[in-house]
Amino acid sequence: MTEFDPAPTHRNFYGRRHGKTLRQSQKGYLSEDLGSLRPRGITVEENPDRSPIDPAAIFGDARLVWLEVGFGGGEHMVAMAARYPGIGIIGCEPFINGVAMLLGKIRAAGVSNLSVHPGDARDLMDVLPDASISKAFLNYPDPWPKARHHRRRFVTPEHLIPLHRIMAPGAEFRVATDIPDYMRQALEEVPKAGFTLVHEGPEPWDDWHSTRYEQKALREGRVPHYATFRR
Repeated sequence: MTEFDPAPTHRNFYGRRHGKTLRQSQKGYLSEDLGSLRPRGITVEENPDRSPIDPAAIFGDARLVWLEVGFGGGEHMVAMAARYPGIGIIGCEPFINGVAMLLGKIRAAGVSNLSVHPGDARDLMDVLPDASISKAFLNYPDPWPKARHHRRRFVTPEHLIPLHRIMAPGAEFRVATDIPDYMRQALEEVPKAGFTLVHEGPEPWDDWHSTRYEQKALREGRVPHYATFRR
């Protein structure tokens, strides 16, 4: 495998891209705000030869860069941006309703250290340089509960091998889920991709910010679990 392999001409995507009809305010966020927050050079149209992008160009300096895969409604991402204003955070989310919710929260919080890729995290990982990400988050990912769909989960080699490549030595990869079988698969597959398990259990991180999906899990009686891996 070369350092920067071209993206496949066709890549399967599973999951929703659109949900219920957006409110007018959310449509405004997408039309007015997304363009300035979206990193360039991710799509095949913008970057057909899949050349590596420069993360410093996204935030205007050589700050540390974190990655959130599937940010949902954006609660965690905005909270982390506000808590760590000197860090640049790139979030990936193909569900456009979630993107619209995040943009509204960015406006309300007034944070300016976020970048938003409204698409598949694999497309972003294709073009990020080696060792360019200092921390990554996978919070309440789609559980794909049926056994035949487990290969669609993020904690598979298709995602974890490129994630390992883009993360800096010593970088932290955090996983939060309320699905025991998802954590089982993470504990099996993430170390195979080159990560070391640091901690796993029911207690969240000191700077954890709960998400809408965690609150739903708690209301429905499911127990969250958190795991920390190190590159």
